[in-house]
Amino acid sequence: MKKFIRNILLLGTGLFGMTSCADFIDNAPDDTLTMEMVFNDKVRTEDWFAGVYTKVPDPLWGYTRDYGYNALGDDLSPSQRWQQWWDGSVLNFIIGQWYTNSSWKGDVWAACPIRIRSAYQFIENAHALPDQNLPQDRVDDMKNQCRFLIAYYYWLMIEAHGAVPFFDGLANVEDPNLMRGQATFDSMVEWIDGQLTELAKVLPATRTNTYLGEATSIMCLAVRARMLLFYASPLVNGNEWYADHVNHNGEQIFSTSYDPERWRRAADACKELIDAAEAAGHSLYYAYNDDGSLDPFMSCYGSVINQVNMGNLKGSNPEALFVRPTCDISSFEGHSTPRGANGNGGMGIYQTLVDAFYMKDGTVPITGYNGDYGHPIINPESGYSETGFSDHPDVRKTKYDLYRNYTGELQGEEVVVNQDIDGARYNQVASTGTFNMYMNREPRFYLTVMWNEQWYHQAGRKTDFYSNGLDGGPTHDAPQGGYLNRKNVSLDQNNRDGQHPYRPGILYRLGEAYLNYAEALNECDPGNPDIVKYLNMIRYRAGVPQYGTGTEEICGEIFDQIPVPADQEAMREAIRRERRVELCCESGIRYFDLRRWKLAEKVLNQPTYGMNFGSDRSAGREAFFQRTVEMANRHYERKYYWFPIFQTEIDKDPTLVQSPFWDEE
Repeated sequence: MKKFIRNILLLGTGLFGMTSCADFIDNAPDDTLTMEMVFNDKVRTEDWFAGVYTKVPDPLWGYTRDYGYNALGDDLSPSQRWQQWWDGSVLNFIIGQWYTNSSWKGDVWAACPIRIRSAYQFIENAHALPDQNLPQDRVDDMKNQCRFLIAYYYWLMIEAHGAVPFFDGLANVEDPNLMRGQATFDSMVEWIDGQLTELAKVLPATRTNTYLGEATSIMCLAVRARMLLFYASPLVNGNEWYADHVNHNGEQIFSTSYDPERWRRAADACKELIDAAEAAGHSLYYAYNDDGSLDPFMSCYGSVINQVNMGNLKGSNPEALFVRPTCDISSFEGHSTPRGANGNGGMGIYQTLVDAFYMKDGTVPITGYNGDYGHPIINPESGYSETGFSDHPDVRKTKYDLYRNYTGELQGEEVVVNQDIDGARYNQVASTGTFNMYMNREPRFYLTVMWNEQWYHQAGRKTDFYSNGLDGGPTHDAPQGGYLNRKNVSLDQNNRDGQHPYRPGILYRLGEAYLNYAEALNECDPGNPDIVKYLNMIRYRAGVPQYGTGTEEICGEIFDQIPVPADQEAMREAIRRERRVELCCESGIRYFDLRRWKLAEKVLNQPTYGMNFGSDRSAGREAFFQRTVEMANRHYERKYYWFPIFQTEIDKDPTLVQSPFWDEE
C-alpha cells in the first residue's frame, strides 16, 4: 500500500464518529492530495481500491494471532508463553482474562468501518480514465467489488459482535443521526444476503491470475452460504438467552423465535454455491498414485497447500473459492517448525484434536470422555491403544513422503521410503517404535499432527519434545502439550534457510461447502440422500471408508464401509465429527462451529490435555507418553460467545448497547 493512500485511508472516516476524508482534504495544506487528484489518476485510483481490500483476513497467521479465531477454539494451541510478544490479546482470552477494555488485534469494530467508508467513497468518486487505460467497464467492476467488500466486512462485524451500527451509504459526518445504535442481527443478515445475491449475478465467476483474490460471484455465494448456515444455527435461531437483549430503539437484537425455514434457506444457499462453483470449474482437489488409484494423503495435503491459479483451475487447486493473495506464510510455518530446526516451535495442537481423527478403517477411536479430556472412553472395536510402542512401521501407498532426503540415520530400523510396489510408491507415515496412539490412523491425522520422536526431514532426525530436549521446553518456543501442528505447513518449507513456498491463503474452499450443505440438509430434510452423498465425497477424498454396506480399497487395503448413521441425531454427530477433522485449523471454522452450536461453554471451559511435556528423557518414554494437563486454567463463559464492544466506544455513544452479558462483569 502506497504511503499517501494509506494515510488517506487511515484519515478517512470510520462510521462511528471519526473525521471525514473530505473534511481532512478541505482543510489540508495545498501540497496534500485531494480527492479529485486521487480519482483523476489511474495509479492512485487503483491504490485506493487496493486499500479497501486490506481488512480481508490473513487465514494463516492472521486468523491464528491477530483475529485469534484458530486459537480460541480447540484446534491450535499457541504457547501461552508467547504473551509477551502477542501483547496478551487472544492468549489472555483463552484463560478468561477478557474484559470490555481488552485490546484485540482483529478489531473489526474499528477497522472494518474505515474500509467500508473507503469503499463507499470509491463508489461515489471513481470514474473512467480512458486516456490512462482505465475503461468504464473496469471501474464498474471495481465498484461492484467494493459493494461485495462492504457486505463482507459487515458480515465479519456481526459474526464477531452480533450487532453493529449500520450505514447503507456514505455517511455525512455532520448528520445529527450519526449516533443511531445498532441494527438487529436479522436485519443485517437480510441486507447482506440481498447484496451478495445481487452481486453474484454481475461479478464474474473466476478471475485470471492478474486479478487473483478480487471478488467473484463464487465468493459472494460462499460468504452467503456460510452466513446463512450460522443464521440457522442454535446460537441465533430461537435462543432464549437473548430475550432481554434490545437495541437503542427497544428492538430485540436476536430473535428468540425458532424458525426451521432458516435451515432450508441455508441448504438452498449451499447447494446454489456448489452448483455454481462446479459449473465454473471448481472441484475437490484430487491427487493420484502412479497406478491411477487415489492418493488421499496428497489429495488432502494439496487441498490446502497447492497454489491457486484461478485462470486455469484444472492446472492448480480447483477447490479454493475465496483466497487472499498474500498471507504471512513464513510466520505460521516458522512457529510450526521445531525449535531445534531453527523454528519458533510453539504452535501446538490439543489432545482432543489428536483424539478426533478416525482409525484407518474408519472406526472412531474415542467415543467420549469420563469427566474430562484426561479420561477417554476408548472404542474397543477400533484397535486403538494408549499403551506401548509399535514393533513395525506404518506403511501406506502414497507419495506423501515424510522421510524425504532420508539417508539411513535410523540404524536398526526398517524404513520404507518411496518404495516401488506394483507400479506405485509406498511410504511409511510412522516408524517402528512409535507410540501406539499414533498408529493406524486415517490420512488427515498424519497431515495435522507432529508428535514426539517423529522423523523430521528438515533436521534429519526425530523430534525431541522432552523437557530440556532439542525441541522441548521449558522455553516458550516448544509445544506445551507435546505436539506441533502440521496442517497448512508445506513439506518444502525450510525455516533454517528461509524457504517458504508461496501460496495464497484460502478463506473458503469447496470441501467446507459440501459439509455445510450436508449439515443444513440434515436439519431441514433428514434422510435426504444428498446428505450421505456429500459426506461420502469428503470421506472418499480423505481415504476414510465411506458410509454404506459394501467394501472399498484404500491405499492398497480393503475395508468394510461404515454403517450409515441410524437417525437425524446420529447423522448430526457424524457430520460434526467430519467437520472437526476435515476443517481443523482453517479460518477459525472450529471456533465458529462451537459458538453457533452453543457448545463453546461445554467444550472450552475445562482443562486441556496433551502429552507429559514436563517429562525429560531420563524419566523414560512411558513417562512422556501419557495424558497430562496442558492448561489447567482454560476458561469460557456465556458472554464470550460475542466479542464485547470496547468500553470507550460505549462511553462516546450513548445509543450503543454492550454485547450480551458483558455488563455483568
